Amino acid sequence: MAFSTIDDIQALLAGQDYVCGRALGTVSFLALKLGRPLFLEGEAGTGKTEIAKALATALGRRLIRLQCYEGLDASSAVYEWNFPAQMIAIRAAEAAGGADAGHLRDTLFTTDYLIERPLLQAMRPQPGGAPVLLIDEVDRTDEPFEAFLLEALSDFQVTIPELGTIKAPEPPIVILTSNRTREVHDALKRRCLYHWVDYPDFNRELEILKARAPEASDQLSREVVAFVQRLRTEDLFKKPGVAETIDWAKCLLALDVLTLSPEVIADTVGAILKYQDDIARLQGMEAKRLLDEARKSLVDA
Repeated sequence: MAFSTIDDIQALLAGQDYVCGRALGTVSFLALKLGRPLFLEGEAGTGKTEIAKALATALGRRLIRLQCYEGLDASSAVYEWNFPAQMIAIRAAEAAGGADAGHLRDTLFTTDYLIERPLLQAMRPQPGGAPVLLIDEVDRTDEPFEAFLLEALSDFQVTIPELGTIKAPEPPIVILTSNRTREVHDALKRRCLYHWVDYPDFNRELEILKARAPEASDQLSREVVAFVQRLRTEDLFKKPGVAETIDWAKCLLALDVLTLSPEVIADTVGAILKYQDDIARLQGMEAKRLLDEARKSLVDA
């Protein structure tokens, strides 16, 4: 890997337009150096998923993503058999006059009929080196799947009853994310290096926005960031993340907006707020008040 210091990691990520603070750069550096999974927890939209994408691109590795959801089980995450193809093979054998049952069974349960899911894919050798395995929103799964991950991430191997145990020749780079919709078990966290990804301060968010939306003028970028930062102090059901800041700036650019106004905010609020109750709070004089306070913070800074 082309890094030997924390600064190198930050530079690698910056090359992918991912602005990384010192603390996150340090834990990322240690995870890569020590071969430990990295557990990133924080509010949605703070860049947890993006760091996996940035690392994979920067290191020239394949990104394998396991999107977690309620009811996800080990078989869905590891493999499944291609039953339609197996049935076709059985019908073809019957039409040809039959085949020895034992031979047919051995033929059907081979890699030719195996559909590899993300965890099994991550155990396979990949061009360019071990892949980056992103286990996204692990908090959406349940405890049995967490228990399965403990074994998979401890030994970097999975077992398929018909084929045996498959062990990664080189452990993948593992990043787990959680939006903390529920607490993830301590046993899983202990296997990982942990970092809480918080909302960035004004200067860092401005730097992120300039990297992701460089077409925006300095004035518009500063107003957008100041307004979003002020908006996060309100009692909202879902505070806007950095992803929403970037989306909003791109929407404003598409509309050729040069500076914010209450009317522009009302027209584009769906880019930063996703719940009607939050949107209703921002209507009318409330948007003007927040915009005035945001501009005042820019003057006072």
